[in-house]
Amino acid sequence: MKFVHIADTHFDCPFTSLAIRENLADNRRLEQRKVFKKVINFIKENEINYLFISGDLYESEYIRESTITYINDLFKEIPDTKIFISPGNHDPYSKDSYYATFNFAPNVYIFKGNFECKEMVDVNIYGMGFNSFYCKDTNFGNLNIIQNNKPNILVMHASIDSGSEEDKEYNPVAQSKLEELNMDYIALGHIHKPYYNEKKNQNMVYPGSLIAFGFDELNEHGMIVRRNRKWKIKY
Repeated sequence: MKFVHIADTHFDCPFTSLAIRENLADNRRLEQRKVFKKVINFIKENEINYLFISGDLYESEYIRESTITYINDLFKEIPDTKIFISPGNHDPYSKDSYYATFNFAPNVYIFKGNFECKEMVDVNIYGMGFNSFYCKDTNFGNLNIIQNNKPNILVMHASIDSGSEEDKEYNPVAQSKLEELNMDYIALGHIHKPYYNEKKNQNMVYPGSLIAFGFDELNEHGMIVRRNRKWKIKY
């Protein structure tokens, strides 16, 4: 099984800190599109089975239908890749969101609300999504793990062990709780720099964002690629 894991693309972000300088914000939004297309091309060229998007695919307040169409047209270019999206705090699944109203490609599945499991031929994929801009009380009692000797992968937008009062509004989860689930891989989103838990075989992973969204994000950016039972960060 081969997969790519990304998060926090924030399509149509206003880039307010750049907007004071002519064309900079527009250029950065074009860069978002170019980088995302590179990810899709990589998936196509390497015959990747799954794409996991762990929230904040777009900015609900600013997203345009033309941008959603652009994203979906790229999804259509990889019809053999199953795409799983876990909405986050910037792109929650609400009744009037594009997740609910737009006709996405057949290979796209969007998690909503409580935990769900999609049992595939070679893997069990679990996920949940924000259904509002805040998520404080995730009920892990709704997460029923299937015992069928297939790998178990969880896709989720969350704040892991964060002491920040702000992050407690965005699906706060204890790392110890995730470890108890004994998942083979946990595809996380929310923070914009790569981070993973070295104590647990590096299977609890934030890929970071594909691009920097401010001068305070000068770390490396990229995606997680898993092939031949190993994964690595690819910038």
